[in-house]
Amino acid sequence: MILAHAPLRMSFVGGGSDLPSYSREHGGAVVSATIDKYVYVAVHDTFDGSLRLGGGFTETAASTDALKHPLTREVLRLLEVRGGLDIVSMSDVPAQGTGLGSSSSFTVALLHAVAAHQGRSVDAAALARWSCHVELERLGEPIGKQDQYAAAFGGLNFMEFHPDDTVSVHPVACPGPTLSLLQSRLLTFYTGITRPAASVLRGQDAAIQSQRRTRDAIGRMVALARQMRVGLERGDLDGFAALLDENWHLKRELRDGVSSPTIDDWYTRARRAGAQGGKLLGAGGGGFLLFYAPEEHHPAIAAALPELRKVDVRLQPRGSAITPVRRGEGS
Repeated sequence: MILAHAPLRMSFVGGGSDLPSYSREHGGAVVSATIDKYVYVAVHDTFDGSLRLGGGFTETAASTDALKHPLTREVLRLLEVRGGLDIVSMSDVPAQGTGLGSSSSFTVALLHAVAAHQGRSVDAAALARWSCHVELERLGEPIGKQDQYAAAFGGLNFMEFHPDDTVSVHPVACPGPTLSLLQSRLLTFYTGITRPAASVLRGQDAAIQSQRRTRDAIGRMVALARQMRVGLERGDLDGFAALLDENWHLKRELRDGVSSPTIDDWYTRARRAGAQGGKLLGAGGGGFLLFYAPEEHHPAIAAALPELRKVDVRLQPRGSAITPVRRGEGS
């Protein structure tokens, strides 16, 4: 049996600039970091040659083409798998609509697990490219490319999305003490609201193509990503907080549905309790709220948001990885 795990991610600034409708014309950039929450995919041979899916979705099919689950079907088609696999997926957080890039983490982990089962060694760049090909080209999802590259590469990165559809991943050379302090000052809450990213991103994609105001706002967010990279490498965490806050105010104006009166109220309460900056993670509408604040303000922020669930999250530097499991282990 092969077990793959791919990390989820927090996108700090620049989200939306990785959508092809923007990056192909202007180029995009984000700063993001992977966290210690994962999507897991286990792959094992079946006795009867069928395909069986388990975990967040359950399905049995005689062949790849008969599968209804689109991501799994297209990954298996890409890797020329016709049958004979048990595939089970699990996640440390709700599988959909959390704003942590779980769909792309699943795709990366599945690609990695199946390729390893075939005896193939695949590097992070190939995993990211294959995942983008499956999600954007084969399935036509209205999403960008940052989640796939984050899950495959891991770490705190500045990513550039070029007009020719290539992606550059640059690790942020953040000093160790600065990274530790950043980690200690991040505070994450689960809103309990889930919303498929595609529904928000379709509207944002249309706005990019039709509204100059939207394109200008995303252009400013790209500039913030470049500033954040420089600031982190210089150890400027006050600047990080200010950029996080400015990016959120730009993002919430991109289109209806990114925020809501309830989300705005939570954000305002957290700021009054001592948060210096923050944002709703992902495309918007729900999922996780991230705040930056000195540690002494964390209890007050949590007390100001009693209806939300505080979730301990740590940054981690590694991308998708494989764990072979041999017969008899764990018995």
